Order: sequence, then C-alpha cells, then structure tokens
Amino acid sequence: MLLYDLLLLAHVLSVTLWVGGMAFAHFFLRPAAQVLDPPQRLPLLQAVLQRFLNATGIAVLVVLASGAALMALGATGRSIHAMAAAGVVMAAIYGHVRFALYPRLARAVAAQDWPQGGAAMQAIRRWVAGNLALGVAVIALAVLRF
Repeated sequence: MLLYDLLLLAHVLSVTLWVGGMAFAHFFLRPAAQVLDPPQRLPLLQAVLQRFLNATGIAVLVVLASGAALMALGATGRSIHAMAAAGVVMAAIYGHVRFALYPRLARAVAAQDWPQGGAAMQAIRRWVAGNLALGVAVIALAVLRF
C-alpha cells in the first residue's frame, strides 16, 4: 500500500534525523568542541543546538503523527506498542530539552555567563544521552521485533 510505505518512509527518515543527530552531537561535536574555551564553545554549541532542535521539532511531530497513522492502518504488536510508548517518552524528553534547558543555555550565552551556560550544557548532555539510549533501544525493537 503506497500510503503505508510513504508514512513508513517519513517515519524512518525523521527517526534517522532525530537519533542520528543526537549521536553526532553527543559523540562527535561536543567532544571536539571541548578544546575551545567556554566563550567560544558555548556560543557554538548554542547555535548548533538551535538549528538541531528546530529541525528535530519537526521530526518529532512527523514521528508521532506517522507512527499514529501507521498504527491506525494496522501496524500492531508488542514491539509497535513499546515503540509508541518510548516515542512519547522521547518526545517529552525532547520537549524538556527544547523548552526548559535550551532557553537556559541561550540566556547564559547572551549574558556571557559561562558557568551557567556550562551547567545548562551539562544538563542538556545528560538528557540527550538518555534520549539517545532510548532511541537506540527503539531502533533495536523495530529491527528485532521483540
């Protein structure tokens, strides 16, 4: 069915952007940026996160909407329900990072308050690491169909 296939494509591409972006930021960007002093590092990370969180916001909506549509079209089973539940949790974590933690980072960078910016970035890193682990588990569920 073409509609089902298109929904699945949108779903997988959005998950790829979301989880792949978290992996890139966590394992590659953040460690590489550590060579910079806070006045250079934190504005860079804030600017990257702004772009990533905006794109990810769209991806989160696509993942939730396409997942719900796929379920309405007949996608069922324990792994589907587990993925749906995990997706809602991941979306909530994204919301916390985007609407609570990221504004703290942006305010600290604007005020050049590097200790507060560092604390906000550390909190973002912890939440992203947890969300990344959950995202990898969801991908494993999708592939292994537990």
